[in-house]
Amino acid sequence: MSIGENNNKLKGIAGILMLFLIVLAVYTVKLYNDNKDTITILESEKLNIESDLEELIADYNQEIQESEIKDKDLIEAKKRIEVLLISVKDAEVNVTLIKRYRNEIGKLKDERALLFKRADSLIAVNKLIIAERDNAFYELNETAKVADSIAQKNIVLADKIRSGSVVQAINLNGSGVITKNNGKIIDTQRSRRADKIRICFELAPNKIAEKGNKLLYIQVINPKNNLLGERKELDFENGTLSYSMSTKVFYEKEELDVCVMVNSKKENLLKGLYTINVFDDSILIATSQMTLK
Repeated sequence: MSIGENNNKLKGIAGILMLFLIVLAVYTVKLYNDNKDTITILESEKLNIESDLEELIADYNQEIQESEIKDKDLIEAKKRIEVLLISVKDAEVNVTLIKRYRNEIGKLKDERALLFKRADSLIAVNKLIIAERDNAFYELNETAKVADSIAQKNIVLADKIRSGSVVQAINLNGSGVITKNNGKIIDTQRSRRADKIRICFELAPNKIAEKGNKLLYIQVINPKNNLLGERKELDFENGTLSYSMSTKVFYEKEELDVCVMVNSKKENLLKGLYTINVFDDSILIATSQMTLK
């Protein structure tokens, strides 16, 4: 082989090597640029993922704040997203990691929709329970008002019946009398001649009063406000009743005439106006006045 042929071969090989180096350089530059573009895209995707996570956290904060009930699942889900956001910010981005985060965000959004829907249902149920409770309280209050009204009416009715069942004394009058040894009784208006006071009255008929024995108490008070007669006392719930004498009668719901004699010391039978009261137990059923000269 001649020297000229060898030179030509070397030139051809050098040309091929030069072409290979040029292609390699072009490929390396393109690969660098592609890798740079990929990193930029991944960084941008990472920022998008961080933004999506922050938006999810904001949604949970608003739902938890506005919710009328404290849903533990909402609070726990928000905490998991906050942990994931920290992990994304600290991670070195790559395609595999971005895909995993994107999948996780998709699941989190589905979970958010499910939890928010359930929270809304719980709030609706809670409102219904509150409404039913308030309605029950209202009905109970109205029932109590009706019961109170009925009870009050019953009290009034009972008072009316009790008041209506009290036996009244009518035609109450008194007079001074002189009693003879032979039992004869003579009326007198002279205080110096009288030795007793006679009290007469009628118990009025009353169909709703109780039938049976009644113990009546008589008061006779002289012009100097001194009580005549036995001057005994009756204790009852609201006080004490001082009386001149008592008498027992049998009442049959029909008109009944009653007359009694009230004893007195001679010095207590004075000129002037006397007051006469008749009590059924502690209830005043008649009052009247009389005069001795």
